[in-house]
Amino acid sequence: MSRIGKNPVSISQGVDVNVKDNVVIVKGKLGELTQTISDGISIKIEDGIITLDRASESKDHKAQHGLMRALISNMIEGVSKGWTKELELVGVGYRASNQGQKLDLALGFSHNIVLELAPEVKVETVSEKGKNPIIKLTSFDKQLVGQVAAKIRSFRAPEPYKGKGVKFVGELLRRKAGKSA
Repeated sequence: MSRIGKNPVSISQGVDVNVKDNVVIVKGKLGELTQTISDGISIKIEDGIITLDRASESKDHKAQHGLMRALISNMIEGVSKGWTKELELVGVGYRASNQGQKLDLALGFSHNIVLELAPEVKVETVSEKGKNPIIKLTSFDKQLVGQVAAKIRSFRAPEPYKGKGVKFVGELLRRKAGKSA
């Protein structure tokens, strides 16, 4: 059984953590994040270390204990270092370009897909000759970066025969054999 909730979270240099009415506010050089703490979970901040305790040994409190610890840890790392997701476009004629916060994707449909991204997410496209185009998403909010990356991937998920589509860099696809004659 996991014991993630019992691990203490250390506060990085230059990060402020405040707790007010079951809401944790984390401020850092990259931004500010807030998270509501579940009922039955108490939080203590001492000497730059955050510890979380649960009210009982019920299954729900155990699950919330680990979840809240992981969310707070991700918030602290996000406002100090940031989170990055990289997507790769595999396929002939698949292109990506950006103008500010607008991402323009050519994924083999009759029209290009234009996606307006949230201001918290920084987008960068890399297109080198002979290599697949790469989209780099960076933000201090891990959930938001993951959600945006999943949305982009959903436009053309990789197919199992040729591997064409939008995939995460380093993602291993399960490939199928084609027809056998």
